[in-house]
Amino acid sequence: MNNGSLIHKLVKVTRPILRIPTLAIHLDRSVNTDGFKPNFETHLVPVLATQLRCGANSVDSSSTHHSRLLQLLSEQLDCEIEEIADLELNVCDTQPSCIGGAEQEFIFSGRLDNLVSSFCALRALLDTCKDSADLADETSVRMVALFDNEEVGSDSAQGAGSPAMFQAISRISKQLSKGVEYEGLVERSIRRSFLVSADMAHALHPNYADRHEDHHQPKLHEGIVIKHNANQRYATTATTAFLFKEVARARGIPTQNFVVRNDMGCGSTIGPILASGVGIRTVDCGIPQLSMHSVREVCGTGDVDISYNHFKAFYELFSSVDQQLIVDG
Repeated sequence: MNNGSLIHKLVKVTRPILRIPTLAIHLDRSVNTDGFKPNFETHLVPVLATQLRCGANSVDSSSTHHSRLLQLLSEQLDCEIEEIADLELNVCDTQPSCIGGAEQEFIFSGRLDNLVSSFCALRALLDTCKDSADLADETSVRMVALFDNEEVGSDSAQGAGSPAMFQAISRISKQLSKGVEYEGLVERSIRRSFLVSADMAHALHPNYADRHEDHHQPKLHEGIVIKHNANQRYATTATTAFLFKEVARARGIPTQNFVVRNDMGCGSTIGPILASGVGIRTVDCGIPQLSMHSVREVCGTGDVDISYNHFKAFYELFSSVDQQLIVDG
């Protein structure tokens, strides 16, 4: 800015300005037999403009970034190109989400994993904390924690591998103690806490039914999927699964269970990272979906309502349900 200060801004360009064109099948006959195998360095460079339209002299050798891209950003920011110090670029699909299917029962969208869980959790938190009466009988602290970089390992300052969760619980516990130094205050608070690691889940694919274990085939519209894995790829235990299902049962909300086939690999979530790093009781769960990690994923419209209601029930009922449970340690 003119006064010498620096401002960090988030910019979203809603119109498509970049495209990564694939090679026509006529020039790559092996793609049908060998599969799509791009070179990540040379084959995935997005096209911004042609030199004919953009101008041969549009690239400024003194800048790290293409001048036409900087111009587009300056227009979005309503500033001069020279005022842009640096940027971090993320490319995503600009096509809007839509509802489809013969019965209008599907959501077709990019990044359902994991925007849907984030939306449902945040909405449930807001709707269960509208006024002081909602918290009159609450003995715990209701929270939502949204992390970045989950798909690349979570080892970042803003990822689940950071100390953010532990620090948040520590600071809240100390603040609520009003300066009194209780023995093991933070540690006891963590052990009494409960984490719902809400990611998405793999719904039974009608064209690949053999990829699911016979007795664990999550379906759309039939409830949040509770994930189990003996190798701790998911952090769910019998106790945490029971507690999460119990709050759903109290409200008549359906749930499902998922265990990966023994002859297949298993994905993971931030659940084991936080469970082992913080020491917090955890259940791994998620809304069932198809085409996970594709540019156009699919989930059921009904599952958004089910997830919202389940999270809402968790916020409102968990403390009382948890107090009734006695674990033989």
